[in-house]
Amino acid sequence: MDSSATLILVLALFIIMMGMGLSLTIEDFRRVLKYPKAVFLGFLNQIILLPVIAFTLIQLMGVAPEIAVGIMILAACPGGPTSNMVTLLAKGDTALSVSLTAVNSIVTLFSIPLIVNFAVTYFMGDSTTVSAPIGTIAGSLVVVIAIPLTVGMLIKRYKSTFADKMERPVRIASGLVLVLVIVGLVIKERANFVDYFERSMWIVIALNITTMVVGFIIAKIFKLNFKQALTICIESGNQNGTLAIHVAVVSLARPDFAIAAAVYSLLMYVTATVPVFWGNKRLG
Repeated sequence: MDSSATLILVLALFIIMMGMGLSLTIEDFRRVLKYPKAVFLGFLNQIILLPVIAFTLIQLMGVAPEIAVGIMILAACPGGPTSNMVTLLAKGDTALSVSLTAVNSIVTLFSIPLIVNFAVTYFMGDSTTVSAPIGTIAGSLVVVIAIPLTVGMLIKRYKSTFADKMERPVRIASGLVLVLVIVGLVIKERANFVDYFERSMWIVIALNITTMVVGFIIAKIFKLNFKQALTICIESGNQNGTLAIHVAVVSLARPDFAIAAAVYSLLMYVTATVPVFWGNKRLG
């Protein structure tokens, strides 16, 4: 992507993350202490098991190196504002979903650079000149995660009425921005998109379904209630595709690494209908 497109992507993600901040309060972080088991299991699934599952699927399905790196970048970017919306539609535990989003948004500042650096080194090796400097990626994430989240939370704290009014419009705008980002990426990679789509579709579907199933099963094994288990299922299978695209395009300057995230961002809405339907049927 050229410099103007890259700037648009950065601004888009900044707006999306600020919109997330508009829905967060300090209480969302404090809730971790009130419901430690549920939050810990959600954290375990998203931060630890998700990258492990992604790596295992890559080995089993034998995808191309650029797709493998894209999948690992995607797995390193859990959660996002969409998961909160899907949880709400599924009648899950929205408070738990928001708390997981809050915690993971901070933790991923440190985990994403490490996972991405490992993925580039392991899968690309000496076949490319691309590098994944941890400091550069971390600095980029501070700009598009920490700063807009903080701005959004400050607005929520000191201008709560304005924040409440803006939350819905910003969420709608975030969805439109994601569509525009994906369209721009497809146009940029139009010569290879069909090939990339065919090569990444099945592992993207496998990652999405596997993580949702594993998330739900683990939650039930540890005796969480249905609403909490459903929430962890959704959180585990709903990744921040916009952030993954940002890491690939802006931090690594490799739009081909972003194809998996673009495909995932389209397909996850289809699979999300399953927990939404199940939750509404079970919880009335």
